[in-house]
Amino acid sequence: MTAGAFTFCLIALHLLGMLTAMHAVMHARTPQGAIGWALGLILLPYLTLLPYVYLGSSHFFGYRIGHLVPPTRTGPAQPTGTASLDTACSRYAAISRLAGRPFRGGNRLRLLIDGDASFNAMLAAMAAAEHCLLVQFFIIHDDTLGRRLQQVLLQQAAAGVQVCVLFDGIGSYALPQRYVETLSAGGVQIHRFATHRWRNRFQLNFRNHRKIVVVDGACGFVGGLNVGDEYLGLKPPLAPWRDTMLELRGPAVADLQQLFADDWQWITGSMPPMCQAAIADGDSSALIIASGPADPQETGSLFFAAAINAARQRVWLSTPYFIPDHAVRAALQLAVLRGVDVRILIPSRADHHTVFLASTLHAYQAVRAGIKVFRYQPGFLHQKALLIDREAAAIGSINLDSRSFRLNFEVAALAVDHGFAADVTAMLIDDFGRAREINEREYLDAPYLRKVAMHVAGLFDPLL
Repeated sequence: MTAGAFTFCLIALHLLGMLTAMHAVMHARTPQGAIGWALGLILLPYLTLLPYVYLGSSHFFGYRIGHLVPPTRTGPAQPTGTASLDTACSRYAAISRLAGRPFRGGNRLRLLIDGDASFNAMLAAMAAAEHCLLVQFFIIHDDTLGRRLQQVLLQQAAAGVQVCVLFDGIGSYALPQRYVETLSAGGVQIHRFATHRWRNRFQLNFRNHRKIVVVDGACGFVGGLNVGDEYLGLKPPLAPWRDTMLELRGPAVADLQQLFADDWQWITGSMPPMCQAAIADGDSSALIIASGPADPQETGSLFFAAAINAARQRVWLSTPYFIPDHAVRAALQLAVLRGVDVRILIPSRADHHTVFLASTLHAYQAVRAGIKVFRYQPGFLHQKALLIDREAAAIGSINLDSRSFRLNFEVAALAVDHGFAADVTAMLIDDFGRAREINEREYLDAPYLRKVAMHVAGLFDPLL
């Protein structure tokens, strides 16, 4: 290449970088992201233009298009019944409006602690399906647990049950094609969730992190577990794996079913089989909260901020990744100033080192603000649990980080029920009993270069 041609290419790259920087300033979700992309695209376009194509988009386009098609319902009609709501639901009315759906009364809830209890319950419920079975996970591995799931799905499809499966194309990147082909050949409708439409095609940031199982429209599961032997605590060095799922039976399952249908319709263009809403025969009030990059607002962050601001006595949080945004951090600090008992449980082991470094910096800042932070000791902590006072608790897939708040499709169930809150309280008391409270010395005594690494990792908060 001649010197003139090289100079022309360099000028063209910088001009393209400037134009792309304008796009980043106009469309980035956060000021930090806008500044970071703009500076990189203007000063070093030859290094940042290609990453921006894959990582720069802040909104998932087209997701809500076509979701006005009325669902086709199959299976026997079931009476929905009526059930009164817990009076405390009114304290969380803002979250209900944010979610765009009401609390549902008359549910029965069961807390499932760790992998064995969770997958024994989920696989047993799947094996009992009679009409339709909807299954969605972020990660599915072709290992012992993955093949157990595969066998149940094949058996149910052979028995005439309509089986639909979604998995995330990035989270399940290692899933062999033969696993999918075996299910498809056995009558299971299975699809990979991918950003397949042209405006999202190159984006790697948008991931469907939801974990949803719905059986006959009557029984549903939501929580933090994926399908893989590590989630049963069988793979060191992170073992034993600490996680939680929630089993719901009752009217709230219909909202989980509809959420699965939204994702299914985006991928396939058609609705999955859907059963009638379940009978209301329990005492719990529950609200399904869905969030994702297609939302007009940052639903995940607003959910946590609203729930924390509603607290009067305590806020106990369990999260594998503690990288709160400004709104959630402010809500936690204000809760401390109101005299609320604020405790956060995070891992002592790292599965992603950059995230762990950033989380350690945020933990230090939280401790300085009067928040009690604990590190779970036995193994890796992956559960996403929130307890508010003695009346409300949420279990789901939402991590306390910008990725869950802004980039991932997520789901959680908020239950208002003193009995269920007591179960979550007992679980978290046991977890805190296996944890070590940290103080400012964890950060202050760290080597200087490790502190620098924490602050460098913190610069990437919007992407972590």
